[in-house]
Amino acid sequence: MVASVFSCYPNVLLLLVLTSLTFGSLMVAFAANFNQDVDITWGDGRAKILSKGKLLSLSLDKTSGSGFQSKNEYLFGKIDMQIKLVPGNSAGTVTAYYLRSEGSSWDEIDFEFLGNLSGDPYIVHTNVYAQGKGDREQQFYLWFDPTAGFHTYSVLWNPGRIVFYADGRPIREFKNLEGFGIPYPKNQPMRVYSSLWNADDWATRGGLVKTNWTQAPFTASFRKFNANACVWSNGASSCSNSNATNNAWLSQELNSTGQKRLKWVQTNYMVYNYCTDTKRFPQGLPPECNVTTKA
Repeated sequence: MVASVFSCYPNVLLLLVLTSLTFGSLMVAFAANFNQDVDITWGDGRAKILSKGKLLSLSLDKTSGSGFQSKNEYLFGKIDMQIKLVPGNSAGTVTAYYLRSEGSSWDEIDFEFLGNLSGDPYIVHTNVYAQGKGDREQQFYLWFDPTAGFHTYSVLWNPGRIVFYADGRPIREFKNLEGFGIPYPKNQPMRVYSSLWNADDWATRGGLVKTNWTQAPFTASFRKFNANACVWSNGASSCSNSNATNNAWLSQELNSTGQKRLKWVQTNYMVYNYCTDTKRFPQGLPPECNVTTKA
């Protein structure tokens, strides 16, 4: 019966074959495999790639933490990672997920998840470095439990802006304000890094709460790493000759809905903003804090 249908309608068979090939190739292209995408860089066995490359775990004990980095360097991109943070009493621990370039005048885009006592919320610490200068911290609570399951944390980095996302909702935007003399990360390719480490000298309540090592090992889990990005290799970008349609994120910005979602997060969940910390900057706030631009 099936054979007779295809003999009467050969175009149907051709369409099914082409569709299968197309979607098959897409699945291969976007199926994250940590064995192919990252290198474990430290931890002496505390970082593990599991489930045939679909899952990666980092652990921390009193001796050491652990970490990994992407095999590729990127110059602009949309980076996604699903992370399940350390559960329970995670005070003193930091799970870091960030992009960083090499050298003494490095660029960096940071997510750092600051652990806390059981029942107290995680703090999401964000920062942007340009040419070795940071001090642009904004911190947030989350509107979900980041230890109960996997959640997606994303960075959009293009020539016009950097946007931090949690589960697709923007939480922070850092615009390119080079026209006002403010450095912006745009010339240095960056790798994606992640690590789990002890920072009980500052991470939880300014260092007042120390890591409880009886709870060790602490474990964070990662999956579905995706870099829709311009790969930098041998001094050239993979986007140079690409179809612009496939790289729409290169000119992406927050629309009116995105701006409303961003405002909702910053109104309800922001717990620290360097741009309002006049005690920290008695000589005046950083220049980007005083620039008003259109959305």
